Amino acid sequence: MEADRWIERVGSQRSHLPEMAELAALEEELRELIKALREAQAAQNPVRTAYEDAKSQAERLGRRASDLEKTLSASTANARELTAIQNELEHLRELLGRCEDRELELLLELEPLDEVVNAVKERAQPAVARRTELQGVILQLQATLDEELASLREARHERAAALSPELLARYDAAFARVGTSGAAQVDAGRCDGCRIALSPLDHDRWKGQAAGTFMTCPECGRLLLP
Repeated sequence: MEADRWIERVGSQRSHLPEMAELAALEEELRELIKALREAQAAQNPVRTAYEDAKSQAERLGRRASDLEKTLSASTANARELTAIQNELEHLRELLGRCEDRELELLLELEPLDEVVNAVKERAQPAVARRTELQGVILQLQATLDEELASLREARHERAAALSPELLARYDAAFARVGTSGAAQVDAGRCDGCRIALSPLDHDRWKGQAAGTFMTCPECGRLLLP
């Protein structure tokens, strides 16, 4: 009985470590942060794409304008060709100015969105580190408790081997039915397994049971120890 109760206690402890509760809360927090990050990135991505496109276009226009300026400064072409180059250059400069204005506008729009994304990531970093730490601690604690459970089960096996086959069969049947243990003590007239009080008649029967015999609890079926 005591061996089974200890096994149940240690097994319950293994499944309900305080670190596991902290880890579950932390993972819930991380799920919320991931959701916030995705929402922030969903707002950020189209603006960043538009900014990169405007920047790329401005760079292309700038290179073309630079090439035309070099052509003009070194050109020996006739007046008509020079005029055409000059007109194209002025048009490019106009386009480049509008493109640079758009690039700056998008950059100003992008900066606060970047700040939101970075803020979410900064909040998540310590939580991710703590999660990794907790996972390691839990594995270590569970390994220690597994060793304790193995030792308790071995001790339980040795104690069970000392019982008569008939008594062991009765105990195991009760254990399979109610769990925790197949026997109980009577405490202040109550079965300490199910915590239900024995009737006066059952209590008298329990007190009067012969040595080496075990009455079963009328409620839970555990063997009542003398």
